[in-house]
Amino acid sequence: MANYEYIIASLPAISREWKFGEGRSLDTYVEWIKSQLSPKDIKTVDKLLDGLKEENLKVEFYEDALKDSNKFISEFFKFDLCFRNVKARFVNKVFGRPVSQDTINLETGEFPEASRIDEVLSGKDIFARERGLDSIRWEKISELTTFNYFDLDAILAVIAKMSIIERWRALDPETGREMFQNLIDETRGTFGGVNYVAPANE
Repeated sequence: MANYEYIIASLPAISREWKFGEGRSLDTYVEWIKSQLSPKDIKTVDKLLDGLKEENLKVEFYEDALKDSNKFISEFFKFDLCFRNVKARFVNKVFGRPVSQDTINLETGEFPEASRIDEVLSGKDIFARERGLDSIRWEKISELTTFNYFDLDAILAVIAKMSIIERWRALDPETGREMFQNLIDETRGTFGGVNYVAPANE
């Protein structure tokens, strides 16, 4: 079972059901997405979800993710590891700690986003910093799926972006709404909406 086109095409209709601060959460929509996927695809989605939980981001997780056969998983978590290492090094410099403290050193190659992340972290406004960092994440997710329209990687990208939206739903609902509309616009630009049956309330 691979309902990739249906899942992507249904997303614009989700905007009618998404409510910030109440009602359905990210988990509701992820469960709906998983209900449309094969057992093999669900395992890949679950690996992504595991990596979106801070407490799971140990060296063993990254070692496994970077070797994953799914391109989005391996590339996204290589980016995520480098991203977090840059943040850790920046904070270490600010507080005069050893530069490599709290970093995970695995072979990842060049990381072109490093200077941009440092620039964002140097900003004085906390809100702007957080928005800037999430913009870099969002753009990277889009970059990783530039030529993926109706496949599992496109689904994984949607879930990764939804996790960013969910965070902003708590931090600043207006920003969350804006990000969600961006996601809807992106998917609508890829494929027109279809009749969508919204998941039941939690």
